[in-house]
Amino acid sequence: MDTGVRLIVRGDDFGMCHSVNEGIVKAFTEGILTQVSTMVPCPWFTEAAALARAHGIPVGIHQTLTCEWDYLRWRPMTSGPSLTGPDGTFYRSVAEAHDAVVHEEAVAELLAQAAQFTAEGLTIDYLDIHMGPVAAKAYTQVADKLGELYLYSDVARSRGLTSVQGLSERDTSGKREWLLNYLVGLEPGLHVLVTHPAVAGPEIASMTGPESVPYRWAEEYRIADLELLTDPEVAALIRERGIELTSVGETISSRAG
Repeated sequence: MDTGVRLIVRGDDFGMCHSVNEGIVKAFTEGILTQVSTMVPCPWFTEAAALARAHGIPVGIHQTLTCEWDYLRWRPMTSGPSLTGPDGTFYRSVAEAHDAVVHEEAVAELLAQAAQFTAEGLTIDYLDIHMGPVAAKAYTQVADKLGELYLYSDVARSRGLTSVQGLSERDTSGKREWLLNYLVGLEPGLHVLVTHPAVAGPEIASMTGPESVPYRWAEEYRIADLELLTDPEVAALIRERGIELTSVGETISSRAG
């Protein structure tokens, strides 16, 4: 049954920490996840790259110019002074980074992330952005230089998408109902559902304190996402509706063919 409904289920923050890496692999191998966005400057990127190779996970670059957590901090791969706060790590918010980052230094950093990504033997299927747009002109320049598509509407090389929706930030108590209704309501076209799966554990629970703005993003949202991405009822509804699960790479290949 060809309904014309194609759905990319994206998992973000691959490489951020081991709990996220575990959750993404589980969601891909046992659930409906179809591609992942990878954070190159993060401490567990090397493991993420190895897991992507081992499981054949389609990967894009989650271009990173911010670090939101209290106790898990990461630094740029380059030495541009505008990229960091006083502690030498990325700024905590998009607003702070947007006000501080110099265009040329952002371009150099994003190209360094792409170079490290490909050095691990990974193929760039697409580019997108961690947290939000810090340096729009830099994103466009890097996309043009790399010849890659963007999964973000504010960048000139963005891929035409019918819709982009986020699962993670939905209230946990109503998230399952929201997802089922979302799948029922999808119209013909190419849609992206953005998720953040992770497994529970002390690592992810300790990234930030309860008083911090991103606190619910640390553990609550991610565990709930993983449960839904591996929920048999969700998978059954996708089959029943004739929704084609796909990735950016598969979509490009099918159109080229």
